[in-house]
Amino acid sequence: MPATIDIESLALDQGALLLVRRALATLADGDELRVRGRADAWDLHLAAWCRQQGHALRFETDAQGCLHGILTRGPSAAGRWRGAQRAGPTTDDETTAPEARADWGLAARGATVEAGSPAFAFGLRQRHELWAATAGELYAQAAAAQWDPATAIDWTAPFELAPEIEAAVVQVMTYLVENENAALLVPARHLGQIHPHYREVLQLLALQCADEARHVEVFTRRAALRGLPPALSTAGGQASLRTLFDAPDFSTATFLLSVLGEGSFVNLLNFLHEHGPDPVTRQVARLAARDEGRHVAFGMAHLEYRLAVEPDYQVRLRNAIEQRFDALANTAGLNEEVFDALVLLAAGALTPDAVARGHAAVQQLKREMAAGRRARLSRLGFERAEAERLADLHTRNFM
Repeated sequence: MPATIDIESLALDQGALLLVRRALATLADGDELRVRGRADAWDLHLAAWCRQQGHALRFETDAQGCLHGILTRGPSAAGRWRGAQRAGPTTDDETTAPEARADWGLAARGATVEAGSPAFAFGLRQRHELWAATAGELYAQAAAAQWDPATAIDWTAPFELAPEIEAAVVQVMTYLVENENAALLVPARHLGQIHPHYREVLQLLALQCADEARHVEVFTRRAALRGLPPALSTAGGQASLRTLFDAPDFSTATFLLSVLGEGSFVNLLNFLHEHGPDPVTRQVARLAARDEGRHVAFGMAHLEYRLAVEPDYQVRLRNAIEQRFDALANTAGLNEEVFDALVLLAAGALTPDAVARGHAAVQQLKREMAAGRRARLSRLGFERAEAERLADLHTRNFM
């Protein structure tokens, strides 16, 4: 006795096909399904659908004069499932695939991808090129830590600064904006190349770009808070940032930007949080430093993963630092205006004693930056002397 369904007066184009498909899904090839219906022309619509799907169909009339359609499930009933493939693991507890197939396309990880789906030319689809063991955890942290510039910062906090101190703040903010523009655009260039099978990295970098866009906003707003125009942007500073766009691959770009540049910027932002002359400057520095710390953490986790899989890649990291140093050998590095502005912020006044304290604070900042770079390079497996040498080759523009 074949399985039977009664679609009653429901037309096939009003949802009855859902009932037919679900009933067929329980049958094996060659099994029969009896369909009863009363909608206008339901039999014609069913016959057309069966021809399209490859099911045999015949009609019978019972003793009460009711028309029945008897479907014999054909081999094409598996339809979209026939020849389909899994797009990698099915649960987050399993590892991601070493390489994501181009014809997995935009499918969710673990989904069944119908045969014949189009291939997508994602440039980053090998796990070692972009993965980090902590990517999922860092994404969760980043999602929870997003903040709104309009409410997280008290833009109306009262303060009065001497004109030279306010000008110093504007110069530093101008410098921060162009560096954060680079920190936004470099990962953004890679986002569209990442296969969505590695969704944790894709999502994390999307939030990283959102972080940098927010930093550009708050640094710009602080610079304009007292009505002054943006200050100087130098050719040397722009040249230093330009080299980040020349990095040959995602890992090298992440190394130069996040591990070295943003690592040093965490020190700089902490310096501004400590020495900022007004509450708004201190607030934006504190919040931005927290975000930048996550960016550095991802960069380190990714490079540690890649070097564990591909130890020889360390040579390419060394070459990247040396080539960048050579490319910038004839540039001025950190412009004098930014250096003097940092000294003045730490000094708080233009007296000799205050400037001496400010100068000493900036020199300490540079030592802390260098020590941080050495520590991160050591974590990536560089010998102590080599880590020190490479840390000293880092661009004088800090980023």
